[in-house]
Amino acid sequence: MEPKDFKHKIKIQIRYKDVDKQGHVNNANHFTYFETGRIEYFKEIYKKPINWSEEGLILARNEINYLMPILLEDEVYCYTKVNSFGTKSFEISCLLTRTTPSGEQICADGKCIVVCFNYATQKTIEIPKDWKEAMDIYESK
Repeated sequence: MEPKDFKHKIKIQIRYKDVDKQGHVNNANHFTYFETGRIEYFKEIYKKPINWSEEGLILARNEINYLMPILLEDEVYCYTKVNSFGTKSFEISCLLTRTTPSGEQICADGKCIVVCFNYATQKTIEIPKDWKEAMDIYESK
């Protein structure tokens, strides 16, 4: 996937503590950046407050491909999109890019599977209809 395939984009602030001894962002932080992208995606597409302690998401699978190092001074963006739906879960793709003189360069790509979950009953639930509608509308624009 390329940045042009995504509608949602946020800027990532690289913190000094994100950088390891080798001078680049430690690999574990990429997952945090993807998580930030997912949270901001929901804020943007679903304009109503969500009580995450009642109905929320559980991360069931997380994959990443590291393509290029990210450095402290890089201008980094996270792209997020929903790819597909199951009954109780959906797949999200993410990209991390850095700005270069010749344009954006993909530093990492990944995808995750999230499962809808009711924390009161401690059981999986179907994707709430209004969440799915919001994602469908946003992705089909």
